[in-house]
Amino acid sequence: MQSQLNKNRLFIASCFALLTTAFAFGIRAGIMNDLVADMSLTDRQLGWINFMGIFGFPIATLIGGPLYNTLGPRKIGNVAFICHFIGITFSILSNSFYTLFFSTFFISFANGMVEAAYNPMIASMYTEKRATMLNRFHVWFPGGIAIGSILALLVANIGWGWQLKLSIMYIPAIIYFVMFRGQKFPETRSESSSSTAENFKAILKSPIYWVMLICMALTATTELGTQSWVERILANSGAQPLLVLAMVTVLMAVGRFFAGPLIHRLNITGVLLSSAVIASVAIYLMSIATGGMVYFAAILFAIGVCYFWPTMISFIAEYQPKTGALGMSLIGGVGMLGLSIFQPIIGGWIEGHRATKAAEGLTGEALELAAGQATLANIAIIPMLLIGVFLFIFFWQRKQASQS
Repeated sequence: MQSQLNKNRLFIASCFALLTTAFAFGIRAGIMNDLVADMSLTDRQLGWINFMGIFGFPIATLIGGPLYNTLGPRKIGNVAFICHFIGITFSILSNSFYTLFFSTFFISFANGMVEAAYNPMIASMYTEKRATMLNRFHVWFPGGIAIGSILALLVANIGWGWQLKLSIMYIPAIIYFVMFRGQKFPETRSESSSSTAENFKAILKSPIYWVMLICMALTATTELGTQSWVERILANSGAQPLLVLAMVTVLMAVGRFFAGPLIHRLNITGVLLSSAVIASVAIYLMSIATGGMVYFAAILFAIGVCYFWPTMISFIAEYQPKTGALGMSLIGGVGMLGLSIFQPIIGGWIEGHRATKAAEGLTGEALELAAGQATLANIAIIPMLLIGVFLFIFFWQRKQASQS
C-alpha cells in the first residue's frame, strides 16, 4: 500500500515525464521554420518529421500496454528515459532530413512509454478520483507545450540555434529520472482486471471501446494536429503563432486542473460532446480570422480541445474498467497513430492549397495566409464528425441508464 507522501512524489515525477513529452511537441512546433532554413526541408518533409515525432508513440503503447502487468511502471519508465536521452541527443546532432527523421522516433517512442507507464499507475493510485487526477496529470501536456514554446521563442530572440531549443528537453527528463529513483511503486494488478489476457478479452467484447478508439484518433488530430502546425499556418495571420500556442496551452492547463468539479457535475460524454461543438466553431473561426480575432478564436479552441485527451482516457477508466492498463494504453496509442497519419496529410493540404491559391494569382504573405486558412477549414471537418458520434453515445448511455 502506498503512503500519501510516496503517491505525491510518484505523481509529481510522472508530471515531469509528461512535461518532457510536451516539450517535444512545443519545441518542435517552434523550430519548423528553422529546419526549413537550415536543412531546406519542404512542407511535406516537415509533415514526415511530425509523423515520426508521433508514430513511435502508438508503437510504444502497443508494447508497453500489454507488458504493464508484467513489468510495471518502474521498468517501462526507465525505457522511456533511455529513449528520451537517445532521441534528444541524436536530434541535436542531426544535419539532414534522414538523421532527424530517425532520431525523432526515439523521442516519440519515449513519449508513448510515459503514457503506458503512468496513466494506469495514476488510475490505480487514485481509484476514488481517477478522472480528476488524470486531468491534473494531463495539465502538464498543454502546460509543457506552453513552457516549451515560450522557451523556444526566448532562445530565438537571443539568436541561438534550434539545437539549443531541443536541448531544453534534457531538464525535465533528468528531473523525472531522479525523482523516480528509489521509490516504491503500486501493485500492477488492479481490482477490476487481474491479467492482460482478461484486459484483451474485455476489449474484444466491447463495441463501444472500438468506437472510442476511432474517436480518439479524431480528437487527438483536432487538438494536436492543429497545434503542431500553428507556426506554419498562422505565420502570416497578423498574430504571433508561438504566443497563440502558448495562450492556448496555458488555458488548457488551467481548464484541466479545475476539471474535477465540471466532470462530476456533467456526464463525461456530455463534456466530450460540448468540446467537439466548441472545437468545430473555433477552428472554423481561425480559418477566416486575421489579426486580433485570431486570439479570440484561439481562446475558443483552447476551451474546445481542453478536455479531449484526459477525458477520453477517463471514459475508458470509468466506463470500461475491465480493459485495465491495456485499454488506457491502446486508446492513447491509437490517438497518436491517427495524429501521425494526418501529419503528412496536413502538410500536403498546405502545399495543395498553396498551388491552388497561387494559380488564382495570390503571392507572398497573402498566398501563405490563404493556404493556411484553407487548411484550417479542412481540419474543422474532423470535430464536426465527432459531434454526431458523441451525440449518439450520449443518448445511448441515457437509454442504458433508464433501463437499468
